This record gives sequence, structure tokens and C-alpha cells, in this order.
Amino acid sequence: MKGNFELSSLESVVSLAKRRGFVFPSSEIYGGIGACYDYGPLGVELKRNVKDAWWRSMVTLRDDVVGIDASIIMHPKVWHASGHVGNFNDPMVDCKESNNRYRADHVSVLRVEGVEGCPMIAFIDDGGKAREKAEKRFSKFASGNFPSDHIETVLLTDIPLSEFGSVVGPDASKPGTLTEPRMFNLMFETYLGPIQSEESKVYLRPETAQGIFVNFNNVIDTTRVKIPFGIAQQGKSFRNEVTTRHFTFRMCEFEQMEMEFFCKPGTDAQWYEYWKNARLQWFIDLGADPEKLRIRPHDPDELSHYSTGTSDIEYRFPFGWSELEGIACRTNYDLKQHAEHSGKKLEWKDQTSGASFTPHVIEPALGTDRAMLTFLVDAYREEEVDGNQRVVLGLHPRLAPTKVAVFPLLRKDGHPEKAQEIYRRVREVYPAAYDEAGNIGRRYRRQDEAGTPACLTVDHQTFEDDTVTLRDRDSLEQRRIKVDAILGELREQFGF
Repeated sequence: MKGNFELSSLESVVSLAKRRGFVFPSSEIYGGIGACYDYGPLGVELKRNVKDAWWRSMVTLRDDVVGIDASIIMHPKVWHASGHVGNFNDPMVDCKESNNRYRADHVSVLRVEGVEGCPMIAFIDDGGKAREKAEKRFSKFASGNFPSDHIETVLLTDIPLSEFGSVVGPDASKPGTLTEPRMFNLMFETYLGPIQSEESKVYLRPETAQGIFVNFNNVIDTTRVKIPFGIAQQGKSFRNEVTTRHFTFRMCEFEQMEMEFFCKPGTDAQWYEYWKNARLQWFIDLGADPEKLRIRPHDPDELSHYSTGTSDIEYRFPFGWSELEGIACRTNYDLKQHAEHSGKKLEWKDQTSGASFTPHVIEPALGTDRAMLTFLVDAYREEEVDGNQRVVLGLHPRLAPTKVAVFPLLRKDGHPEKAQEIYRRVREVYPAAYDEAGNIGRRYRRQDEAGTPACLTVDHQTFEDDTVTLRDRDSLEQRRIKVDAILGELREQFGF
């Protein structure tokens, strides 16, 4: 049971992720590289399970969705047609003192309301203690005592350029060190072929969605899909983010799971509601706390010019409510753009009436790494058992990297041989681990931290009545079961 434990920061999860082999800093022996991470032995299994759970829900168990796997490097005209070359930009500011770079729309500023010339303190609002630290810095820079209700927080992008000379950067010791914001394209550029020129320039894709749109005709021609239908894809995307933070929440190299659901114009509002609810339920079904999840509709000024409605599924992380997945009504914008730029018709033809139309699209788009972080944060808890502290990852059995751990109580008297026999039998059905190092309590704790839902222990009684001890991770219940009944008992416990 999850109990009432509440994480106050990501530090405990980050520590566990490194300690147990979920996530490592990339290139760590060389000091690491910002915003890049490697998944370790347990992390790669958790990631595979998250992807499999999504694919099972979105493709395998549905009759109206098929999958593809498009190339990461696509024709550069794809990104001109989609608008990414011209519009995929973020405002960036540099600090001439610290040499740090920030996204201007991610920087908050403390200032005294209605007082010109007073120093303003910039900080990155991460939902933690950043604002509290900024207030302490503010009292140091600002002369005079100002009532707290006179101090306001605004975004750096709302500060007139004429006042930038009064802003103290997030890592600066004096005002006036921030440059004017300038737009920065988030796509990584590279070159195809031996000659580096404008003609050979290509991009690492910033999203997987466009690979679906440009394959619209191919899917129709090679499958028996009927409208409404979806095309799903999982894969790597790359964004040269100015500001990366919160562990694996925002990275330069990440994985996406997206689906484009094509429907008749006029039915998109209905499908938009359907997919919002279906995607929220997916997180809940995999064990995420419903009280930490919400659907937040975008305000009109947040919407893309082609969207008639977009909502984010958000999770309440230790650093605040943040987006996990976006569900968007993209109308028929993408198909029309690619049709115009390619000169190819991207339409659905009704075989009965002969009428053709450009479908509208509902897009559920989820970041795999964010989903993983959500499940790790949501599953993490610390609790006291018999006067001892234990750390537990209460992962849903479908997500747990290891489903079963098998232990011999002793490293003699035939215990290891019997345990190995059971281990080999179990791993044919479920991902399993074998461990005989250390006392049994320590071995249980290691599996608790790895999120393993069930442990089997061979002891002296096993040789008397052919039973083992089955221990449940969450309830800590231990009971004897027959060796021949192990797989049936696990199937009942896991639900699959």
C-alpha cells in the first residue's frame, strides 16, 4: 500500500535510480554531459515495459490503430512544411557574468510593484526553494523595506528591455548581465553526405508525429484501415533545449510515444473527449495516484494557430504540476501542409460514395521518459517496518523490471540447487532474478528498492513438503505455496 508518504524533492528518486541501476548520468566517467542520461539494467527493462504497456493499450488491443517506425532523419522539406524550421523557436538569454544560458520564458523575476530602478531578482522557478532563495537575494539587493504584498513575480519576458539593466540574473552577483532575448531554433542540424553545405543540411527530428503524416497514403494503400483510424509510433526525438532540468523530465535526447487518430471533420470534438479520458485512465490503470493527476485545458492564448483544443495530462511532481502528455485537436493542418509542399494528395476517399476529404486529427503525444519518471516518483515510498527503514518502489507488476526474485535461504544443504531449478522454471514466464548474497532480510530490501512485487524463498521445509515461501512486496505477507502452484499463484497476484 502506498500510504501517506509524500516526496518533498526528486533527490531520493535520483539517488535510488543511480544506486539500483535505473538511470545513470551519460558519459559519467568524463564528468557527464548536460541533459543526457543512460538507462541501466533495471531502467532499460522499466522503459521497455512502459513502451509495451502503451503499445498494448494503443495498438495491440485495438482494431482501429496500426503502427509504423519512421526514420529519424527525414527530407528537410518535411520540417519546412510542418513549420519547425520557421517557427520552432524559444527565446534565449545569456548571462555575461556566469556564461549560463536560459530560456527567457522559464525565468521568473521578483520586483517591487510600481517602483522603477529597484533591482529585480531573476530565478528559475522549479517549484522548490528557488523563490525562497530569490527573496533572500532580493532583500540584499533592494534598498528599503517593502511589504511582502508589494513584491510581485513576473516572467522575464514581461519585463521591458529598457529595464533589463536592473535585473540580477539567476546566477549573477550584480544587475545588468543578461542579454536581450533572441530566438533560438530547437532542432539539431547535421549533414547528409561528405560535403557540408546548405543543400546537404538535414535535421534530427524534434517529434515523431511528422513521420506519421508523410506516411498517411502508404498506410492506407497497404492496410485495410477504415476511417476513423489511428497510426501509432514510438521513437527517439531530439531538441536542443536551452533549459534542461528535473532529472529526466526535460532532456535533449528523449523518446516519444505518439498516435495520430484520423477522423471525419465534425467528429473531432467527440474523439478529443474520448482520448483525453482514455489516456488519463491509462496512467491510473498502471498504478499512478489519481489525486496527483489532472487534465488541464489550454487557454486560448496557449493554443497553436491550427488547434481547436489542446489539453495536458499533468502530474503533481515534487517540483509542481507539470505536463506528461498532450492531447490535441490538430484539425487537418498537417496533412494539408504536406499536401501543399509535396504536391501529393493526402485525402481519404469514401469507397461507397466516392467523396474525398482531408481527415481531422486527434493527437495523444506522450514522452516515454516523462512517463517513466512519473511511475518512479509515484511508486517511491519510505516506511518503517519493525523499527527499520525500508525504501520501496511500488511499481505495478506490468511495469516492474523484475517480476519475481528467487532466493535460497542458505548457500548449502541443496538450497541453491533447488532455488536455481525454480528460478529457471519461473523465468520462462516472468522476468526473474536469483540472489544468494547476504542475509534474507537484506535481499528482500534490495528487491523492494528494485520494485520486484514477489519473492520466493527455498528453505528446509521445501525439502519436507515441496513448498516455498511467497512474499508480497506491498503487504509483506508471507505464505507457503506448493512448488507446482508457483506460476498459477503469480498469475493470480499479477493479473497476467
